[in-house]
Amino acid sequence: MTNTTKTVDHWIGGKSVEGASGTYGPVTDPATGAVTTRVAFASPAEVDAAVAAAKGAFTAWGQSSLAQRTSILFKFRALLDAHRDEIAELITAEHGKVHSDALGEVARGLEVVDLACGISVQLKGELSTQVASRVDVSSIRQPLGVVAGITPFNFPAMVPMWMFPLAIACGNTFVLKPSEKDPSASMRVAELLAEAGLPDGVFNVVHGDKVAVDRLLAHPDVAAVSFVGSTPIARHIHTTASANGKRVQALGGAKNHMLVLPDADLDAAADAAVSAAYGSAGERCMAISAVVAVGAVGDTLVAKIKERAEKIKIGPGDDPASEMGPLITAAHRDKVASYVAGAAAQGSEVVLDGTGFTVEGHEGGHWIGLSLLDRVPVTADAYKDEIFGPVLCVLRVDTYEEGLALINSSPFGNGTAIFTRDGGAARRFQLEVEAGMVGVNVPIPVPVGYHSFGGWKDSLFGDHHIYGNDGTHFYTRGKVVTTRWPDPSDAPAGVDLGFPRNH
Repeated sequence: MTNTTKTVDHWIGGKSVEGASGTYGPVTDPATGAVTTRVAFASPAEVDAAVAAAKGAFTAWGQSSLAQRTSILFKFRALLDAHRDEIAELITAEHGKVHSDALGEVARGLEVVDLACGISVQLKGELSTQVASRVDVSSIRQPLGVVAGITPFNFPAMVPMWMFPLAIACGNTFVLKPSEKDPSASMRVAELLAEAGLPDGVFNVVHGDKVAVDRLLAHPDVAAVSFVGSTPIARHIHTTASANGKRVQALGGAKNHMLVLPDADLDAAADAAVSAAYGSAGERCMAISAVVAVGAVGDTLVAKIKERAEKIKIGPGDDPASEMGPLITAAHRDKVASYVAGAAAQGSEVVLDGTGFTVEGHEGGHWIGLSLLDRVPVTADAYKDEIFGPVLCVLRVDTYEEGLALINSSPFGNGTAIFTRDGGAARRFQLEVEAGMVGVNVPIPVPVGYHSFGGWKDSLFGDHHIYGNDGTHFYTRGKVVTTRWPDPSDAPAGVDLGFPRNH
């Protein structure tokens, strides 16, 4: 790294704070492989400083009015909307996804900001009057305190926005630990929050690796942790944070299946499979990575997918002609390629091999082409593992029941989809499939902001899904108040040491 390399520091107490640990990580341009930025890695002491700033800010923020909070969030929403192109450019520069995909990410994050702007409806309590003579009972929800978010590289703007808008709207203060691979978007968001009038310390950003994460998980002043990432790390986050008495929502990995029935519109199914498998270079937890073809449609479906995949334009994310960009790092590219290289030996038919692909003039980039594997056995690594790259597996089954059993036998249960013209089959599938999110002729069923996102089985650790009503409940805790006020006409009743009666 040269002296001209940009440095990304932390955001603590409403301002950028230079890293003090002396440890930095490289951030590359995936299209060229060049190191463009270095990011400061936080020490435990720097994490403590961010948590202390958040704890100090909570005293006032937790007692602030809903009107004050939502007013700031409305201003933030306007700023985010005005700067969406700029944030998308930061995402493309460090993640590599094409600009239109990055813009879509910001738009989906804005949905949760919209929900947070209307948080007053979500936080309404309940009241029962006259449960006993002159006794009322009310239920209210209150913020937790300092909460933390640990987010992945694949959506550096959207996933943090799945967390912090609701958290701060509910009256909490927030410490974000974004991915160290693409940190700049989170810093720009922090600046926009400050410009919107968010008080210092309500939102903080610390960068780093396992050292920073483990300190957040152990810190006694962090009340809750939200996480999105791979299943092994989600399991570690849940186990460690729970052992330290924290509330946890940890969203893990996936192997999302798309069941295609014989009556499906195969052109629509092929379009959907290509978009869902190869969009964002397959680096998303809701990617369709396994198509399950029922009956005789497999050959035709594979041919249609191949035809479409061969036309996808791969290139730098800032090139308007590009439809898919590079992978995030060279190491990840090589790992993804290894699944394709070993596929034939494990019984798969390699229809398209994207390994060895490069882009002229950008030979140092983290490039890989689209790969399509057919007749993949369930024992193959390419099927069993979450590849997180542009590799689509096609499995063949004879019946709906066989396909359903195959999907339900997966240890993952994030998202799934069925393509069919039969409403009865679709209804049966949505009830019988073991996954948290289901699409009917919709390949990537990511819920809108006012519903909640989350999977089943090894795709989710903890009881709460993210954003929507589950998000509001996760970032608040309930309190029940029972009240009796004497009527002015009452005579003194005297002392009664008996157990209180309801009648």
